Amino acid sequence: MNKPLDIRQVEKISKALGDPWRIRIIEAVLKEQGWMQCNCIVGMFDLAQSTISHHVKQLIDAELLIAEKEGRHARYRVNEEAFNSYIRFLAPFCQ
Repeated sequence: MNKPLDIRQVEKISKALGDPWRIRIIEAVLKEQGWMQCNCIVGMFDLAQSTISHHVKQLIDAELLIAEKEGRHARYRVNEEAFNSYIRFLAPFCQ
């Protein structure tokens, strides 16, 4: 994702970050400084597993989280490249 984001990608990322629970999930995974197991994410929040799955799917679709399967389990990490591209897109609005 080194190339500039197109407007659809910006929209998808913005929508994904528009929910406070998704931001909390991103913060939790980021604090892990690597991969975080799905069950760890579920255990951190007072939300149904299906709700967490929905939020995580939105973050994956926006390419903000990277998912990897480990047998029957999944683990996630923050896609720093996507965040950096998003920040580069927003930077001109801050000057």
